[in-house]
Amino acid sequence: MIRLLLIVLIALLIGAGLALGLQYDLGYIRISLGNTLIETNFWIGLGLLILLVAVLVFGINLFRRVRHGSGMVSGWLKKGNERRARRRTTQGLLALAEGNWPRARKLLVSSADHADTPLINYLAAAQAAFEAGDHESVDDLLRRAFESTPGSDMAVGITQAQLQLAGNRLEQALATLLRLRKQAPHHPFVLKLLKNAYVKLEDWRELSRLLPEIRKRNLMDADEQGELERLVWQNLLQRAAADCRRKAESGSASLEPLTRLWDELPGFLRRDEHTIREYARLLAELGDEEQAETLLRKVLRNHWSDELINLFGRLRGPKPEEQLLIAEQWLKDRPNNAELLLALGRLSLRNELWGKAREYFETSLKLRRSRETMAELSRLNAHMGEGENSVRLLMQGLVKDSGLPDLPMPKA
Repeated sequence: MIRLLLIVLIALLIGAGLALGLQYDLGYIRISLGNTLIETNFWIGLGLLILLVAVLVFGINLFRRVRHGSGMVSGWLKKGNERRARRRTTQGLLALAEGNWPRARKLLVSSADHADTPLINYLAAAQAAFEAGDHESVDDLLRRAFESTPGSDMAVGITQAQLQLAGNRLEQALATLLRLRKQAPHHPFVLKLLKNAYVKLEDWRELSRLLPEIRKRNLMDADEQGELERLVWQNLLQRAAADCRRKAESGSASLEPLTRLWDELPGFLRRDEHTIREYARLLAELGDEEQAETLLRKVLRNHWSDELINLFGRLRGPKPEEQLLIAEQWLKDRPNNAELLLALGRLSLRNELWGKAREYFETSLKLRRSRETMAELSRLNAHMGEGENSVRLLMQGLVKDSGLPDLPMPKA
């Protein structure tokens, strides 16, 4: 109420002031614009000026309101686009999970521009394109993924390498992974993918250089790591043996590539019976049975292995009689070892002890019916003039290995 009275009072004072001012002639206003002359009373000119100012103020306020209103509209439209993008992205990911590759790709790409994370859209779309067999589009979508998000080089590169490996594009995958490793030398997943690429490419030498880093980072469990290292070095041993054969064919026989590689092996592999057997077998194949026999003799003294004693019995040592005596010493500690008895039978044959060889073979067969032992005894019987026993043994082995049922047979 008091505010209203003050407003009325101020209005009355202004009105009174104007009434008094109008009684006096304050002159006129003249405005010259080119050849045009405008003259008016001072009070009318003052009123026109006030009106002009009011119009300008009104216009400015109107412009601001319109501009603010358009911003609200654009913001509303933007939010609507984002909501639709989220919905379509979710639908695209569901289609990807369901294996509907064309629909997944369409939804993900169409919503990428307004999505919160366009990188996810493009990477998932690249996966859908790959599954659909459109490899050209895969590269384009990955490029768009990289361009959509700064700092996404590693994520895009890993996805690209995975798709290249899955598509058996091994050389491209290797190039991608080597580039990524330069950026992040110890990245665990890059190292794992690089390992897979080397295995598929059978690049055993490069894989042997990568394995210490994998072991250091504990990227594989111990058993898997051991199997992989064994596979790598056994393949390298075989390739070294192939190099030795090529040198022998060219007239420069040498076991140096194989023996040098043996010295490079990690210590735990030079104690691994499978790797030792492979190395000794290759030495024997290349004509150095003496070195192979010496190696196996040293190993078997401290670490027993049925696999190694089998090979030991096959080798021709420099002194066959000494080789037999050593094996018979081992028999004192392992009297019921069928594999050792088989080896003793072979060593007896090498020393031309036919009766002893047959005794060892027969004892081994009693402990374990092995095709290998049965074949050795059958061959020995045949050469000793006991063809009937030889045929009988062969028939027993053949019947057992074939899994024939027990059926009545005619009598001879």
